[in-house]
Amino acid sequence: MGRSYYTAGAGRPAIMSFREKAYSLNGAVLAATGIADHEAFVRMVEDEFPAPAPGTEAAAPVASEYLGGEARVSAPSTGYAHVALAFQGPTSAPVMNVLKHCLGASSFAAPGIIGVYGGSAPGDASATVDALSAAVGAAPSADAVASAKAAAKAEALAALDGGSQSLADAMTASVLDSCGFSAAALAESYDAVSADDVSKAYDAMLKSKVSLAAVGDISGVPYQASIASRFG
Repeated sequence: MGRSYYTAGAGRPAIMSFREKAYSLNGAVLAATGIADHEAFVRMVEDEFPAPAPGTEAAAPVASEYLGGEARVSAPSTGYAHVALAFQGPTSAPVMNVLKHCLGASSFAAPGIIGVYGGSAPGDASATVDALSAAVGAAPSADAVASAKAAAKAEALAALDGGSQSLADAMTASVLDSCGFSAAALAESYDAVSADDVSKAYDAMLKSKVSLAAVGDISGVPYQASIASRFG
């Protein structure tokens, strides 16, 4: 159980409970070499270890929770600052990809997150964060959504046609569950995305907590708390 100061507040019931869970034959594999009397070894194991606990149902999986946060890696010798702002993204891959294109050329998306990236000289890092915040803070217009839908659909179809690695991003489970590997079905999944879908996804994105990642000469990069205040 480790050193005594780790368990100073543990009573006998807690210690016994730990022993029963950690030192039992349930799920254990015992191997030994050089044993002259195998039966004696088995009896010793049975005497020293408690009987296997009855099987229990696996605990229900706990849904992951997006918490936001901050990661800063200082490397002043690079002479450059790389900054990314990210938010919780929609679960629908088509909606996610359309929203990504709405955010502009510096945007990116991965399962569960969506955001924008920029880089600059160290002295311009704060202005870069301002520009990224402005890009995220501008609600997409109907025209922007229409253009983004066309771009996202073309990107997904190109990935499907080329069989590239980006197919995994274009066809996540939310798409495959409904349409499978079909160009027509994939196109329909993007055609079905409405401006209202994107608007709701955008609002939900801004309500999630912003994440900040900064690498390089980041002396001029604002901290996550000050950036979060821009999004309420």
